[in-house]
Amino acid sequence: MPDYESILAGGEGSVATITLNRPEQLNSWDWLMSAEIGDALHRFDEDDDIRAVILTGAGRAFCAGAGLLPAGRTFDGSLTREEAEAKYPGPHRPADRIRTPLVAAVNGHAVGAGMTMALRADIIVAAEEAKLGFVFNRRGVIPDADLLWSLPRLIGYSRAMDVLLTGRVFSGAEAVQLGLASRSAPAEEVVAVATEIAEDIATNVAPVSAAVTKLVARHFLEETDRDAARELERRLFRWAGQQADASEGVNAFREKRDPVWTLSKTRDFPTDLFDDEA
Repeated sequence: MPDYESILAGGEGSVATITLNRPEQLNSWDWLMSAEIGDALHRFDEDDDIRAVILTGAGRAFCAGAGLLPAGRTFDGSLTREEAEAKYPGPHRPADRIRTPLVAAVNGHAVGAGMTMALRADIIVAAEEAKLGFVFNRRGVIPDADLLWSLPRLIGYSRAMDVLLTGRVFSGAEAVQLGLASRSAPAEEVVAVATEIAEDIATNVAPVSAAVTKLVARHFLEETDRDAARELERRLFRWAGQQADASEGVNAFREKRDPVWTLSKTRDFPTDLFDDEA
């Protein structure tokens, strides 16, 4: 992995971890951090040995949002978006479009861009006492990064407006009640809980099955034709049932052992049935 400036990235076994690493600045976001996360996710997504990724923050915060400066200047980084992305060229998918399951361990406060980042994950574990919020309207701007489209679909219009329109701060425990987080735990246990989830996925879930499930589910948020969605699901289920991992999953269950998956998320993804590049 490159020697990143604002994150740490590494793998242990089949689970990789990306840690936002500006604890003295509460892991504030800028374009350099965005580019480095994108590069690390791409490298892990291209690695068949990595079957789950954890995203967390160093210190007492997950991400306190974009770095703020006075006089109307928004971001505290020295690089523009173009300059940051030029440091890590090549094809990068957004976090919610990678084939590898992503678990966000929101270990502390997350507001603005921090919440946007967390919501790109497939599963979110939040610290019970963490302060979370979409504070955009309280800063004189509006929610961005697809939030006005995606959040009402994810948790319903009324709940989305409760947090987007007001910009209020809420706890990690309430985030679970709102449907924004999957689970909550004491701050000191969040990474351990996320790791347990990631390791369970890495061992017991077929990599291609996971990739298809997460990407098609995201796609169906936009699909308005239920019959078309049902037909695509039927074709993908039939395809999966004909692959080696389907037999292995049944045999491993019967024999009470860990499965040995052979399909590759990079080589065997059924792009002829579902083009995840589209």
